[in-house]
Amino acid sequence: MVRDYIHKGHRLLTHPLSGSVKPKETPYKSIIISQSATALDIKSLSIIEESIACYHRFCEREIPEHTHKDFMEIDCSLIMNAMNKKI
Repeated sequence: MVRDYIHKGHRLLTHPLSGSVKPKETPYKSIIISQSATALDIKSLSIIEESIACYHRFCEREIPEHTHKDFMEIDCSLIMNAMNKKI
């Protein structure tokens, strides 16, 4: 979904692989993008493409249902920290 927005001219404001949680360890990853669209940002496109490829290199695994809330809280904490910093 983020890649589609980048193709429409939005740019990444947070890195898709930021934080200490690896893509294979959580089913949740919030990403902040620009509110308005301009020209295609090649750097954002490159980052999202590399991040998607990195995700696919790891084996997807089933996450036990009882741990989803914990992963949501971790993701929320990471994205709130990013929002509190100057983006």
